[in-house]
Amino acid sequence: MDQEISNYKNRWLILFVVVMVTFMATLDSSIVNVALPDMSKVLDVTSSGIQLVVTSYLIAIAATILVFGRLGDILGKVRVFKFGLVLFTLGSLFCGITSSLPILVLARTIQAIGASGCMANNQGIITAVFPANERGKALGTTGTFVALGALIGPPLGGFIVDAFSWEYIFLINVPVGIVMFFLALKLLPKSNRTAAGKLDIAGALLFMLAIVPLFAAIGKGQEIGFNQPMILFGFIISIIAFIAFVLVEKKKAEPLLDLEIFKNKLFSLSLFCGFLSFVAIFCTNIIQPFYLQDVLVYSPSFAGLILMISPIVLAVVAPFSGHLSDKNGSEILTFAGLLITSLALLFMSTLNEHSSLSIIVIYIAVLSVGNGLFQSPNNSLIMSTVPKDKLGIAGSTNALIRNLGMICGIALSTTLLYNRMSDKIGYSVTDFVVGRNDAFVYGMSIVYIVAAVICMIGAVLTAYRLFNKKDRLEDASVIKEYKK
Repeated sequence: MDQEISNYKNRWLILFVVVMVTFMATLDSSIVNVALPDMSKVLDVTSSGIQLVVTSYLIAIAATILVFGRLGDILGKVRVFKFGLVLFTLGSLFCGITSSLPILVLARTIQAIGASGCMANNQGIITAVFPANERGKALGTTGTFVALGALIGPPLGGFIVDAFSWEYIFLINVPVGIVMFFLALKLLPKSNRTAAGKLDIAGALLFMLAIVPLFAAIGKGQEIGFNQPMILFGFIISIIAFIAFVLVEKKKAEPLLDLEIFKNKLFSLSLFCGFLSFVAIFCTNIIQPFYLQDVLVYSPSFAGLILMISPIVLAVVAPFSGHLSDKNGSEILTFAGLLITSLALLFMSTLNEHSSLSIIVIYIAVLSVGNGLFQSPNNSLIMSTVPKDKLGIAGSTNALIRNLGMICGIALSTTLLYNRMSDKIGYSVTDFVVGRNDAFVYGMSIVYIVAAVICMIGAVLTAYRLFNKKDRLEDASVIKEYKK
């Protein structure tokens, strides 16, 4: 265990450092989205090829976050957090000074490994620093900034690309990272005591072997087809590795991931609904910049201004939602949030090359209201329904599932988009086709409808939990036991 510092006098300054680093790490999962059209031209690669800049970051985080969560327990959360911050800053610098796609992807991987070290231990640091009566507010603030980071990336990226060039979306992290590192050295508590045990190397390798081939196959499958032997082999390797991972973790005395935590039904359901929400949101995040710039021919800065609506609305709605969840519980809000998000996605499926700016703004705002209502209460549910000795596992797992949702959203949206565009045009395409806005709009509409269905599944599951009296009583007893 880390040093017991629940009444640490600088806890709000510590929260500022942790939140800012978490915000930066999450921001870089989406800030490149609006720059992708420009990057694909400068680097001379296709739209599907440039997606590697996004997916390599998310895959690396997903593959390593459980490892860093466990290392945080063994070596000290603050120590691993600071190491991750240094690596993230160096990776950002490397990203900003390269003009080669392979080197850029490598630099993004370094950046992502650093982000993983920070994100795996942020909730554990906050839990140690804040007393029980302030912990929920602090964790909720962190969750809000995670969502803000994911949403503010595209508009901020648009402004940077329009004013400077795409390299600066990475270079901006360097001065901020340096300042945050020195603040971390000064403010973050020392980790005097660490947990006994050692890293589950076998589990870590098997988990990475399950994650990396899976999403590499999904990404490459968009270009060459999912029926190719290489793609099928990637899926087979991933499935075998995941089954082996589960079997190994069940036998380990000190597993990388304690599977017992998933027996908590409310925790598992909240985690799954969070996954569905990030799949749906990232389906829109990856497509909106192309729609605004290629179909409606808006500049990157103006497209960024439109996309700025999401984080502004979220910044207003999320704290209000968190306050309501403290007073009235989280489940009604999570249900309402997913329902509103589903309806907004259905509205967005009607957008076309002639849609007015006001309609686009309204739909994005409604989508953001739904997301804001859902995220903070759902994070509170996840962290409040596990025992205190499982908070680190819960935080790492929540971050893992969030990033898996982002990856799946990107893969699903681009696969559906180009598949439907190919069907509309009559031949295979993996890029925007000039003069065929109708094909892009058709594919985009299908993506939004599928995303709405995914989100509605989460709403139905939440509604079942909300209106099932027996399960609600069980959940209440779980939370009561946790608060003792």
